[in-house]
Amino acid sequence: MKELKKMWIGVVFLLLLLIAGANFYVCNRENMDGDFYKVEIKRMADEIKKIGVDAVDKQKYPTIKQVEVLRTKDDLNREKQMEYFQIFLEESDHVYQIRQIDEDYYRFDIDINKENGIKTLQVVLNITLLIMAAGILMILWYIKRKVLIPFEKIREIPYELAKGNLTMPLTFEKNKYFGNFIWGLNLLREHLEHQKELCLSLQKDKSMLLLSLSHDIKTPLSAIKLYAKALSKNLYTDKERQKEVAENINEKADEIESFVNQIIQNTSEEFMEFTVEDGEFYLSEAMDKIETYYGDKLSYRHTKFFISTYGNCLLKGDRERFIEVLENIMENAIKYGDGREICIDFSQEEDCQLIWITNSGNTLPEQEMTHIFDSFWRGSNTKGIEGSGLGLSICRKLMQKMKGDIFATGKRDSVTITVVIPKK
Repeated sequence: MKELKKMWIGVVFLLLLLIAGANFYVCNRENMDGDFYKVEIKRMADEIKKIGVDAVDKQKYPTIKQVEVLRTKDDLNREKQMEYFQIFLEESDHVYQIRQIDEDYYRFDIDINKENGIKTLQVVLNITLLIMAAGILMILWYIKRKVLIPFEKIREIPYELAKGNLTMPLTFEKNKYFGNFIWGLNLLREHLEHQKELCLSLQKDKSMLLLSLSHDIKTPLSAIKLYAKALSKNLYTDKERQKEVAENINEKADEIESFVNQIIQNTSEEFMEFTVEDGEFYLSEAMDKIETYYGDKLSYRHTKFFISTYGNCLLKGDRERFIEVLENIMENAIKYGDGREICIDFSQEEDCQLIWITNSGNTLPEQEMTHIFDSFWRGSNTKGIEGSGLGLSICRKLMQKMKGDIFATGKRDSVTITVVIPKK
């Protein structure tokens, strides 16, 4: 806000400087133009000398109102003549100037109403400049009130969200510049808060589960240790008894195995919650967004990007989630392809729309292709490439929630991911 105050002071100073400069220029301009009548008198006098006063076109001399012959040298001596001239020069409405042309004296009647003209021009100029200055200041005030002050209130929000301060709701203002932004930040805060609570709840549940299963494992494990110790000391000499002990050990081992399987199942269990809204959208709505974003991104990478022609059919599902699926697939194609080209093709089968995304280059062994949709699974071709192993797993979950499907096929020099989504 200190910079804003400096800017306001600078703008006000420049406006005052502009007004002062304009007034100075007008005053000096009028003063310069104030002697123009003398030029016109000289020109008219020269013309009178040549063709006579009656033949002169007086409209060519706007500052001269009229010309009148006063006295001749024979009629009036110089002293009386100058006294008479002085009377005319003291008039308030007009200025008269006397010129001798040949033997005659001429009085040139000149409009002196220049001071009022200057004042009128200055008043009009100042009013115009003040209106302009008021308009500029009102625009600056509007920007401050509607843009800068609201931004000042919300500029710390991302830092608070990054620090984990998710409990305080954001005030929603009906501001056409930041209203939707604040509303979106509030949704983001609520989503992060929900995810945080979900993660804490899952972590608590898994911790309790692990503690419970660990406790449950101790009982069969203790029994196995006792049976093993008894067998090592030959406490069971009877064959039937030894067989019974062996079966008991096997039974306890099965119990431990079942507990371990529960631990593995809960550890690999999906921890992300997916919400999908039932809706409908046109295929072009999703493809236009993919083409706009990845067209530029892939051109920078010098990767050929082709989108085949398609029928703009109406699809069933969540448009934003569907775009998220396509974006995940495109990112995988960029990361694990050879960078030569990526193609998107289309086909229709019964009540479904199929989208094939193919990238050139295939570094994934065929036997690993069946695992690419598993959570946290990363193939042998991911060495040195960042990732979590969740992208395609999330895609499958989303497509299944939208009553669709996704699968992959690999060739020697390409990988194709097929997305299936129902049509409306």
